[in-house]
Amino acid sequence: MYHILICDDERDIVNALKIYLHDSNYVLHEAFTGREALKIVGEQEIHLVLMDIMMPEMDGIEAMVKIREKSNVPVILLTAKSEDSDKILGLTVGADDYITKPFNPVEVSARVKSQLRRYMQLGAGNVRQELLRCGGIEMDDTRKKVMLDGEEVSLTPTEYEILKLLMQHPGQVFSPREIYRRIWNDVPYGSENTVAVHIRHIREKLEINPAEPRYLKVVWGQGYKCEPHQSIDCL
Repeated sequence: MYHILICDDERDIVNALKIYLHDSNYVLHEAFTGREALKIVGEQEIHLVLMDIMMPEMDGIEAMVKIREKSNVPVILLTAKSEDSDKILGLTVGADDYITKPFNPVEVSARVKSQLRRYMQLGAGNVRQELLRCGGIEMDDTRKKVMLDGEEVSLTPTEYEILKLLMQHPGQVFSPREIYRRIWNDVPYGSENTVAVHIRHIREKLEINPAEPRYLKVVWGQGYKCEPHQSIDCL
């Protein structure tokens, strides 16, 4: 049973999303401000949050920052705007995905299922042992933990999957479109900005100087790769 929080200051939007997500496997919670959302996330076991950006009292961006201080629960932002700046801002502060209003019910359902599947896989204690290393970065895919020079680093589910993809193929360059297709399982329309924001966020957590990364390298005009630092190899 998955607990999903829907947060939007418009009750009609909340009710519509509850209809779209009507499923015997979902328990749906509702909030109408960012503060209400934070209270529910603090009191309930929530597996996914659908969060509107523009809300009174506390908007979705501020609520996102506070949620990310304590939880890596997947968050899909809802926005009435189509400008890239709103989407990039949301992704920068920790969102895993976004949906632009007006909603397509099929798209809403598909994106929710995709994020839930990824989140549950991260915490599901996979039996297959896998240890990946790239320089000072170590990923234990059995325990779903990432270490940097011996210190644990907290990544969102989407950040984890992107890093895992790159670490599984050291030195191989992946275009933003290919990363988007593999991680989001979706048509890579407008994927460049989305992937770039997540890469930047990962670098901020793993690189000493994100502007001059040691491990997560960009190959201009082609894409991204995980590059072992100095003589330490990826396994």
